[in-house]
Amino acid sequence: MAVIKPFASFRPNEEVVSEVAALPYDVYKRPEAKEYVSHNPKSFLRIDRPETQFPDDQDMYAKEVYEKAAQMLSEDIADGVYIHDEKPFYYIYELIMDGRSQTGIVAVASVDDYVNGIIKKHENTLEAKEQDRINHISTLNAQTGPIFLAYRDREKINQIVEKVKKTDKTYGFTADDGITHNVWIISEAADIEVIQSEFADENRIYIADGHHRAASAVKVGLKKREENPGYTGEEDFNFFMSVLFPESELKILPYNRVVKDTAGLSTEEFIAKVSEVCEVTEVSSAYQPETKGVFGLFIDGKWYKLSIKDELKSDDPVEGLDVSLLQNHILTPILGIEDPRTDKRIDFVGGIRGLAELERRSNADMKLAFSMYPTSISELFDVADAGRLMPPKSTWFEPKLRSGIFIHEI
Repeated sequence: MAVIKPFASFRPNEEVVSEVAALPYDVYKRPEAKEYVSHNPKSFLRIDRPETQFPDDQDMYAKEVYEKAAQMLSEDIADGVYIHDEKPFYYIYELIMDGRSQTGIVAVASVDDYVNGIIKKHENTLEAKEQDRINHISTLNAQTGPIFLAYRDREKINQIVEKVKKTDKTYGFTADDGITHNVWIISEAADIEVIQSEFADENRIYIADGHHRAASAVKVGLKKREENPGYTGEEDFNFFMSVLFPESELKILPYNRVVKDTAGLSTEEFIAKVSEVCEVTEVSSAYQPETKGVFGLFIDGKWYKLSIKDELKSDDPVEGLDVSLLQNHILTPILGIEDPRTDKRIDFVGGIRGLAELERRSNADMKLAFSMYPTSISELFDVADAGRLMPPKSTWFEPKLRSGIFIHEI
């Protein structure tokens, strides 16, 4: 039984929302973040990445950096940049990219559901990355970046969303990257009750993206419980802000690979070894796989189609993933890449960058590239349901949820 609740959000006033809304904090390297904020002084990125307000040699994880973020948020609220809804609502958040719409419900999810496994994970997290957001949430006493959750479609929720989307928007703007963002408030008590009840009948919710933000929010909540032994479970720190998307709304892009060398093999020797595990066909142009079990290979200016041999395919939810097949039969045994998390010879390229980026990298700092068929939502669900973890860089979600449109005070 999932507890997915409405909440009273802090959110930008309509006049400034397009200037405030920012891509997630971890999209930017430090110099990029500082450059962006210098040209966009109202952007929430300055609060998400408060080191942008300091000299370049400032320790970005120092206490005073997080305190600066809290100060800027308080000033924005005092100046009317943010308004605070008087009572809890669900919110509808629609993103449109390249004509494709993706619509979810903004709500808060339960720390207990995360701890007890109702909210399911498919990735490990790194403690250092968690600690940064723990400090950020704790100092601001607020969650500012929503967790990207997914669930299996529920018709009653879909009907309410479609009904509300026919009414006037609360926000509607197109960001400078061409992504359109639309927001509605679900305010009718009957609709709120139905949505909460529908989620209560669901015992599986999935983290699609934002594993580190989720883990950090949960750890802050658990720490606040220790600090408040008389807690009731209804306090805001028992919940973390999320956007929940039905399965039918989601599309995963491929997460491609580039490799620095062929481990001492000539190109001919490398392709010969690949031919032992794949059917190899040279193709005349850049190749994007159209089905599972197929990879594109770019090397020495040529593209090849690689079809993994049937006897190597697997029904196991993890071993059967395309990223696993590539890792287990080519990257490790042929190229000697044992751990893609730590090996400096491999890098990962989000599918949003296209095949031209694979060619560019292979002609610049890398030797070869693999284009991937994207992991499906059902595969993500199957791995999480089995209590397993995906290999690193298995999924790339686009478009990215903006930070700063919704803030959950804890």
